[in-house]
Amino acid sequence: MNKVKIKEVFKSIQGEGPYVGYEQVFVRFCNCNLKCNYCDTEFSSDADYVEYSPLELAEVVNHYKHVHSISLTGGEPLLSTDFLKEFLPLVDKKIYLETNATLSEKFLEVKSYIDIVSADIKLESATGIKGSYRFHDKFFDACKGVETFAKIVFNNKITEDEIVQCCELGKKYNIELILQPEMIAEKMAVSSSFASNILNKFLEKYENVRLIPQVHKFLDVR
Repeated sequence: MNKVKIKEVFKSIQGEGPYVGYEQVFVRFCNCNLKCNYCDTEFSSDADYVEYSPLELAEVVNHYKHVHSISLTGGEPLLSTDFLKEFLPLVDKKIYLETNATLSEKFLEVKSYIDIVSADIKLESATGIKGSYRFHDKFFDACKGVETFAKIVFNNKITEDEIVQCCELGKKYNIELILQPEMIAEKMAVSSSFASNILNKFLEKYENVRLIPQVHKFLDVR
């Protein structure tokens, strides 16, 4: 039987991006193909988890009423596409995919089930990950036809070249860019004036950009 390891399932508000404040059911998948410097999420399958079949997990998420959507998060949900292809047709709500935007081929396997894509652009200055843009370029190309926006976590090491590359991706695929200051506990790792200055630098090159910190951390909710 096709089963997957799930770290947790819980209801909360979305705290990132343009859907801030909407109530969602979060399904946190174990494991990730990347290791970002700023990651503060415990998603490892070495820790506690529950194994679900597609039907078992669908029964859990369909139990929740009056939520905007089901957020597939992690970790990286697209590592479990075989499971998703069985699970997603059983879900009776919108599907909101949170992804590191590096697995374009796997995304194409489940694209028809996805309503909203929240995709990361991984800056080397913030994540330590090199050469991510070529993967993001392929991923955003695969997302054509699906509502998609990109989140960009940044700190005070962000470079002019990174700003240019992000804006080029935004223009090429006509996607909204959400600037998200890196957080240390409940505080931004940069000053408000620095964050505002970075927003202005982006806006000089591409108009579809917003600055939205992690609101759930300010509200002290999950």
